[in-house]
Amino acid sequence: MTKRIIGLTGGIATGKTTVTNYLASAYNLPILDADIYAREAVSLGSPILGAIAGRYGKQILLPDGSLNRQKLGEIIFNRQDERNWIDNLIHPDVRDRFEEAIARSSSQTLVLVVPLLFEAGMTDLVTEIWVVRCSQEQQLQRLIQRNHLNREQAQARINSQLSIEEKVAHADVVLDNSSTLEVLLKQVDVALKTTTRD
Repeated sequence: MTKRIIGLTGGIATGKTTVTNYLASAYNLPILDADIYAREAVSLGSPILGAIAGRYGKQILLPDGSLNRQKLGEIIFNRQDERNWIDNLIHPDVRDRFEEAIARSSSQTLVLVVPLLFEAGMTDLVTEIWVVRCSQEQQLQRLIQRNHLNREQAQARINSQLSIEEKVAHADVVLDNSSTLEVLLKQVDVALKTTTRD
């Protein structure tokens, strides 16, 4: 039997973590997270971190030698060319980690949480695509609150990703997170029971 591999994506601050936590706790599904792999890719002493420091200088590092994420964010969320350079460096490494984890897993159903599933060209790793969405204003407010950003900074982060409409157009399942938590989780229950690709 082939594995069912759910690619969970959506815009920043739309509720992916809420859905992920529910799938893990209520259904005990293994979660493979692109953000965790990306953090591992730039860990202290890694070749990728060395390349980043080589490009941007010592100011991109914290006193302990690890990556200053805030500083990097300031660069890449305002400059598309630099963002592309970073993505091209990190995405292949993240992809390798996904492929290894999928091959190692004995579970029949896996969840890959990939915020940049489309942008990173990783749709071929999954058997179905779930997109979490909410209204633009909700997304903006949640991001401002969560990351302590001003409106302009939050909008820059949202704009750096593919629009939610484009993601929804390619989704097998759309989870609408503009109402209550209960409503969202019911949609997850239904999707898990019914979705299969032909």
